[in-house]
Amino acid sequence: MNYQIAIKRANTVDEVEEYWTNEDYIKLLEKFDYPDAADADPSTLRELLFMAISDFEPRDAAVVVLEYKLSEDLNEGQIQQISNDMFLDKVCEEYPEIGLHSTLFHINQLLFKAYNGTFPNAKATIIECSFAPAEGENENELTKESILKLLNNGLSGSNLIKRLFDSQMTENAPFPEAEDILWDVKTTDKVNYTIKTSEYWLSKDDIIASEFEGVLEIVVDAE
Repeated sequence: MNYQIAIKRANTVDEVEEYWTNEDYIKLLEKFDYPDAADADPSTLRELLFMAISDFEPRDAAVVVLEYKLSEDLNEGQIQQISNDMFLDKVCEEYPEIGLHSTLFHINQLLFKAYNGTFPNAKATIIECSFAPAEGENENELTKESILKLLNNGLSGSNLIKRLFDSQMTENAPFPEAEDILWDVKTTDKVNYTIKTSEYWLSKDDIIASEFEGVLEIVVDAE
């Protein structure tokens, strides 16, 4: 199926504000020994957390936040290693399990802001775009895999996704990594989408066209 793709807006951000909830702040405040966090004014929770975190050494704080978010995915040794590596490198871009990149980004940036730059500063990309089929209407919401394949013609040849996953982007081949490369995809009408991902995978500079065409091959299961 042929599509007309339009990139309406692409922004680089150093945090996704809606990621951390007040419930997260309250639970983290408790872990950082702040009493009665649940009784605090919700508008002050983030500031209170930063104050509480500042009483801890950065590595110790990193362990606390990593354990809070990733204790089911990482063992104690891995958490200790990441808490050390976070000072030297952007672990949220380099960790071998890309399924953890999104959570590691949010953890890194919370600590980056709490410690005023002690941790490396990572970036995310938020893209607002549309995918309009040449004929008819979208019956189903596009998958992350389909979105990446359709974006291919509008991306620079130096883009990391295109370089690492050339066949998946250009051929009718399975692309399971797309689920982790794109952190979040939202649409209300199956045409206009908001996409969040790491600047590491897809930066504003990677987008070389604001309007272009794409072809999405539909796989038909053999009976």
